[in-house]
Amino acid sequence: MYSRSPDLAAMKKKLQGTGLSGVCYYVGRYEMDYKKTYEAWLADPYFDEATKEELKSIAGDENEIKERFYAELEFGTAGLRGVIGAGLNRMNIYTVRKATQGLANYILKVGAGNRGVAIAFDSRRMSPEFADEAALCLAANGIKAYVFESLRPTPELSYAVRTLNCIAGINITASHNPPEYNGYKVYWEDGAQITPPHDTGIMAEVKAVTDFNTVKTMEKAAAEAAGLYQVIGKEIDDSYIAKLKEQVKNPEAIKQVGKDITVIYTPLHGTGNIPARRVLKEIGFDNVYVVPEQELPDGEFPTVSYPNPEAAEAFKLALKLAKEKDADLVLATDPDADRLGVYVKDTKSGEYITLTGNMSGCLLAEYEISQIKEKQGLPADGALIKTIVTSNLADAIAKYYGIRLIEVLTGFKYIGQQILGFENSGKGTYLFGFEESYGCLIGTHARDKDAIVATMALCEAAAYYKTKNMTLWDAMLAMYERYGYYKDDVKSVSLKGIEGLAKIQSIMESLRGQCPETIGDYKVLSMRDYKLDKVTDLATGQVTGTGLPSSNVIYYDLSDDAWLCVRPSGTEPKIKLYYGVKGTSLEDAARKSEALGSVAMKLLEV
Repeated sequence: MYSRSPDLAAMKKKLQGTGLSGVCYYVGRYEMDYKKTYEAWLADPYFDEATKEELKSIAGDENEIKERFYAELEFGTAGLRGVIGAGLNRMNIYTVRKATQGLANYILKVGAGNRGVAIAFDSRRMSPEFADEAALCLAANGIKAYVFESLRPTPELSYAVRTLNCIAGINITASHNPPEYNGYKVYWEDGAQITPPHDTGIMAEVKAVTDFNTVKTMEKAAAEAAGLYQVIGKEIDDSYIAKLKEQVKNPEAIKQVGKDITVIYTPLHGTGNIPARRVLKEIGFDNVYVVPEQELPDGEFPTVSYPNPEAAEAFKLALKLAKEKDADLVLATDPDADRLGVYVKDTKSGEYITLTGNMSGCLLAEYEISQIKEKQGLPADGALIKTIVTSNLADAIAKYYGIRLIEVLTGFKYIGQQILGFENSGKGTYLFGFEESYGCLIGTHARDKDAIVATMALCEAAAYYKTKNMTLWDAMLAMYERYGYYKDDVKSVSLKGIEGLAKIQSIMESLRGQCPETIGDYKVLSMRDYKLDKVTDLATGQVTGTGLPSSNVIYYDLSDDAWLCVRPSGTEPKIKLYYGVKGTSLEDAARKSEALGSVAMKLLEV
């Protein structure tokens, strides 16, 4: 597998420009002389003794040396993410410094070195250390770093970038990945993760840093004395929480029944604990119980195999506590508190029902938009924004309220980009935005997913519906009755290694080459090829543009408001299938979804 194949160059050429994150670079990895690089790290006085001792401990493990040195840890459009450890292909102080030097070079190139950079970090191993290394590299380049005093949620970092008028932000987090991982996300001045042209510009600058000895750093005391390292905390916290509270639509409902609502919350050992509890208490929810085993920050995430609020495992302890307290709803935020998982109680059965990201997102969209309409009326240019792999229920909600529905590529940064466009043009009013992967934003204080404001809003919605003698599950069923029983799902297939990457490319090219007339029981109405910027109407043969940037994604619009989308994962060696159906009941929708999912998987058998 690791030997040089005579077909490697041809494969590398074939994979170029496919849109598969990191593919071309990944192919080239096998050509690197990893053993020489390993020995160079051991010999170079630049690297500290602790790093060298760790590397010496793997001296006899050829595969481990290869894993750590067969390539650089790639800086992609979302920054860095990788396993913590010594080596070129690992998250460590040296790879973090190198990425920061590239970012600093870009900031200086665009003439914004006087603006500063905000830095936050989560509860993971080495997060505070990586944050400091990034700050001191920036300081050594004459760029001021504003560093949070302790762990903070991702959305507060986004808010801080805007509040402090920074040119950029850095967040040290690996979201919901397993404990051995950490990451490095870069934000731009609007508070959103980097988008064109800044993403490619920063990537190019990071790639241009080829010698670790050229990376700048300085002592912390010297940086502080020079005014280039500033600790931030309480003032930003207070301002952030105040902004969230401005989004409350029905304070009178909370005052009336907030004391009668019981909430179970778990931060999953991450950053959400203090801000989530604070905002709920300040708006009037007193019966909030935090899962004690998962309350405190812990980068080992000892109670879960990985801290993902999409996984049922993450709710095991919370649901146990919910039954003891007879809770109305159960909430979990991921370690960096940008995504929210939800269970709601069905009072008829006494069971707790999980809400997918599509379900909770649509429930919040319906609540927020309906209340804006009731309180002040909807603006003529109001917009609901979703990603292309998010539920068609959002389209139905937008149509019902007579507002614009905007679709963007997968990634919340594209929702942030739309908000920025509204601000710059003076046209368009942001009402709500969400994606299927458990993330939404209420308000425009941040430009990334905000699970703290979502936690607040769901509890508020529970209070509002309680005044109508409804639970959140009743409200969900009422939505289904009004709009139809939409059900959405996702499947993925892991295809690791260079062979897996080639397989993913083969699947995408095969699908791109021929569009089926039917998929299961559904007629294909149109095919969207986001890589080629083509939307083909199968009935007329007419071809139009997608209106979105190029991305290696294929989407089928199906009859009966069903759909199917195929895309490679941007962060993992997987190909993903997203699909949705519309049924006449929960049972009918479940049956249709299962059938479409089974047929869709066969499309991957290339």
